[in-house]
Amino acid sequence: MSGIVATPVHFPHQHQDPRLSPSHPMSYNTINSAGRKRKAEDEEPSAEDRMSTSPSPSLHQRSLPAQRVTKRLRPATTGRPLPLPRLLETLDADSLRSILQTICQRHPGLGAEIEQTAPRPSVSSALAVLKQYESTFQAAFPFGGSPTSDYAYNRVRPALTNLLEALADFTPHFLPPSEAQASQSLSFLDSATEFIHRLPDWSTFQHRLHKQNAYEEISKAWTSVIQEAAKRAGGVHIQYGGWDQKLTKHNQQSGGKLHEAADEMSKHLGWMGGQSTTQQHGGRGDDLSSVRQELLSGTYGSNLPVRVGPW
Repeated sequence: MSGIVATPVHFPHQHQDPRLSPSHPMSYNTINSAGRKRKAEDEEPSAEDRMSTSPSPSLHQRSLPAQRVTKRLRPATTGRPLPLPRLLETLDADSLRSILQTICQRHPGLGAEIEQTAPRPSVSSALAVLKQYESTFQAAFPFGGSPTSDYAYNRVRPALTNLLEALADFTPHFLPPSEAQASQSLSFLDSATEFIHRLPDWSTFQHRLHKQNAYEEISKAWTSVIQEAAKRAGGVHIQYGGWDQKLTKHNQQSGGKLHEAADEMSKHLGWMGGQSTTQQHGGRGDDLSSVRQELLSGTYGSNLPVRVGPW
């Protein structure tokens, strides 16, 4: 009995399944791999942990103070009149002219202010206005029939009156002392006389008085400009530029109705030592063929005055 060695009996754990637990001790590798698994499981958070630690928008929203959103009240779109600059842009020349005339009639004091503010009309702008009146006058003639008959005169009489009144208003504007430059005055008178030339010679004598009176007024205007220009700079403005030739042509085309102005031009050119076109051509105007004959025959200049003294 004494030779028998007692072997210790190992009882299984009460919670350990003897069928799953090995009888031999666990190796180091098994223990190590189990440790690594437990470590990885410990380090990796579970789904519940991730859900609990993830930021929740609702929490942030609840944590921020509530902001009150205020809407800006916009005024309702309603109709309103145009500003004055935009309104003026829509007006044509006739409408604007009518408005200004009405305002000046209601407030006479504004007329002088407008005259001082408005730019001075040029020769070209004045002639453009006269051309518009002439176009309206010519368009008023009836189709067919004689253009110088009484019927035609009655049809175009309003347009003719407007043209003559405009011519009578513009002419003094370009005369001295209103116009200081003689070249501007002579340029306007040259073109204004052409408007008179184009007026019809009416069949009735009373109707022809319009054209005759216009010639008389334009002749006085020519005379006034010539007299004033002769006082300035030795009359160089009328001595050069061929104005004497143009006036002589106008006088011939009008049938001698501008003879007063033509005589005034000849008088001042003779006093200044110049010669008018009539004097240069021996009283035959600008008949170049007669001058050529005198040059060929050697008689040119025989009727011209001989100048005595040093040249």
